[in-house]
Amino acid sequence: MGKRTGTDLGDRMGQHATHIVWDWNGTLFHDIDAVIGATNSAFAEIGLEPVTLETYRELYCVPVPRFYERLMGRLPTDAEWLVMDEAFHRHYSTHRLGCELAEGVHALLEGWQSAGRSQSILSMYGHDELIPIVRDFGIASRFVRVDGRTGPSGGTKSAHMVRHLAAMESVDPGRTVVIGDAVDDAVAAQDAGAYAVLYTGGSHSRGSLETAGVPVVDTLAEAVGLAGEIVL
Repeated sequence: MGKRTGTDLGDRMGQHATHIVWDWNGTLFHDIDAVIGATNSAFAEIGLEPVTLETYRELYCVPVPRFYERLMGRLPTDAEWLVMDEAFHRHYSTHRLGCELAEGVHALLEGWQSAGRSQSILSMYGHDELIPIVRDFGIASRFVRVDGRTGPSGGTKSAHMVRHLAAMESVDPGRTVVIGDAVDDAVAAQDAGAYAVLYTGGSHSRGSLETAGVPVVDTLAEAVGLAGEIVL
């Protein structure tokens, strides 16, 4: 067996009716205000105009350089991307300190676990930064695995999702529902053989999310309810 790249938070895996893979930023962690604040702080450093929440949600996409292309009218050069990415993460580390979990998260995680079902986190936020935040919120014991991004930022989630699910031997991708706030979450789920439900509380507008062709909901409670019904 190969070495696992993520962090296992307990040996509680078994056969469950449905497994949920949660996204972190914009889903479990309600940080959209921090994202907008960090984006605009970073833009100010390089002379770009600030964006509103509405504009961000309409234009956001991954890979992230493509999002900047929509804002700038051209792709950033490699050098520009490095500057923009560093500035965003530097400002985000400050802005996120005022953010909390999304409404009802504690009860939803507890309820899913208490029903004998498993759940995990896969985030494109850096792994070494993600793990202590999850622990600080007191929810680490709710998950069989927590994986953040390893390697450069700005990419897509599909390859990470395949590795994440493969690392949990008792989790069947065909009985897994990914809950996230971005079209990329749905693409990653499809590429890994899983289902997806998308949530409007994060980075995308409802209209953008609906292009993915999967269920779109306005609350995480609705997302969990659908997850319990999708895989029977």
